[in-house]
Amino acid sequence: MDPTAVLLQKVLLYGVLPLWMLAGFGDWLCHRVQHIERSAGLEESLLHWAMLAELGIAIGAALLLQINAAVLCLLAAAALAHELTTWWDLSYAASRRRIAVPEQLVHSVQHALPWAALLLLIVIHRDQALAAVGLGSAEADWRWLWKQPPLSPGVLVVIGVATGVLVLLPFAEELRRCRLARRQPD
Repeated sequence: MDPTAVLLQKVLLYGVLPLWMLAGFGDWLCHRVQHIERSAGLEESLLHWAMLAELGIAIGAALLLQINAAVLCLLAAAALAHELTTWWDLSYAASRRRIAVPEQLVHSVQHALPWAALLLLIVIHRDQALAAVGLGSAEADWRWLWKQPPLSPGVLVVIGVATGVLVLLPFAEELRRCRLARRQPD
């Protein structure tokens, strides 16, 4: 792999991915401060889980699978699904609560990073990106293959723990708060 591609992979793994997780944690903090359980509630929290699932599948695929035409198409579909769910989420939330400036700033990071990551992967794997749309000289690879060489187990464990601590646990706590608030009479 050429040195630029290696550098871009490091930017994705050690820059974009951690920033994305921190933005998710920041978003949760904004929701916590605003007590969304009292306004947009369970419905907004469930939309957050839909977005986590959309991007979780994409991130898992990018970390574990060989990036080829099939995976790039999966990532593009996940980014588009996340975009549509984000619009739904923001429309829903904005009609029920004020979205403060800090939260809007966090959302801008969350909004841009899936597309930035996809574009970086397209640059790194441009032959498969072009082949996926019938261009270039390479043949599109539509197989689902494990990444070769795989990421080290240590890196995967750190990513898993960080995801749990910065994203999954906070949003599980949010879902719990929203479910409890729904059960309590006004």
